[in-house]
Amino acid sequence: MDKLLIVWSTAEIEVAKKMVLLYGSVILPRGYWDEAHLMIWGPSAKLLAENAELQELLARVKDTGVELSCCVVCADEYGVSEKLASLGIELTHTGEFLTQALKQDWKVITF
Repeated sequence: MDKLLIVWSTAEIEVAKKMVLLYGSVILPRGYWDEAHLMIWGPSAKLLAENAELQELLARVKDTGVELSCCVVCADEYGVSEKLASLGIELTHTGEFLTQALKQDWKVITF
């Protein structure tokens, strides 16, 4: 099974729109991967919580079946946990998931 983990940490809006969320929205419908997970970590959590356009793009990604999670520590520190949870993002300790993905058969890409 081909599995992809996208780790999104940058606060750069163009990277978010033109790479992370654009690619994330097509990877399952086009059959590029069997399973995909988008991990929001660091500054991207704050950017997403404050940007309605990115929230709309993320909803499209979620609707395709890509799983979503966010670093709970980062979200708490930025004061955006409630907002991100309302978007259907699982707040978790992302270091654990990343470590397991690296030890298993996941391919990992970071932005």
